Amino acid sequence: MLEKVIENWTSRLDYILACHDDRFNSCQVIYSQFGLPIHQNDHQARRRFVELAQNEIAVVPVFHKRIFFSDEANFWLNGYVNKQNSRIWSESNPQVYVETPLHPEKLTVWCALWAGGIIGPYFFKNNEGHNVTVNGDRYRAMITNFFIPELNNHDVQELWFQQDGATCHTDCVTIDLLKDTFGDRLISHFGPVNWPPRSCDLTPLDYFLWGYVKSLVYADKPQTLDHLEDNIRRVNAGIRPQMLEKFIENWTSSLDYI
Repeated sequence: MLEKVIENWTSRLDYILACHDDRFNSCQVIYSQFGLPIHQNDHQARRRFVELAQNEIAVVPVFHKRIFFSDEANFWLNGYVNKQNSRIWSESNPQVYVETPLHPEKLTVWCALWAGGIIGPYFFKNNEGHNVTVNGDRYRAMITNFFIPELNNHDVQELWFQQDGATCHTDCVTIDLLKDTFGDRLISHFGPVNWPPRSCDLTPLDYFLWGYVKSLVYADKPQTLDHLEDNIRRVNAGIRPQMLEKFIENWTSSLDYI
């Protein structure tokens, strides 16, 4: 586990170096998951977010420990891992292809992570109990029926909520729903605090949780989605609070680098 985490750390160093080193001005960071380069304006958005976060920490030193970072991930039954942290340096998109079955069986999983623990996993299913992908209606149902009731079990003042810019997260109905709970403490595209696009290096789920869980859930080669779901629940339940607190504390170092 530790070796895996340390190996991912070196990728983050390369990324940060490229963002601020003139030698790499002619290159773009290509995310192999989406084939999307970091845009020039992204650096400004990232810096604005970092300055806001650091100002909050200056006033409330535990600010970063009150943020629920959230995200979805797909877990394929065949063990295919979508490496969100993989980057390829190139002056143009190298068009990397990965072969997968045409209609692989998979689970779409949501979690929220903070210094105090993990809420989830939540598995997106329809009314018949079949696994489905996430859309706006299903995301709002999860927020209303799962996340908010779980959130009420935590006696922490002024909690914040972070989500990325996926369409199902950022339509007007969803943003209004989240504002009803978090007010101005919502970090999101179209939210009171803007989340900078293409910033998976700032999301503990992307640079830690999903990779860690996927490195373990396939160890016994699950043959059914139910088996895979059980493994995901078991691995998540085994993540120690001390580990999460350490990663959230290190998040502030990422702010300093940017």
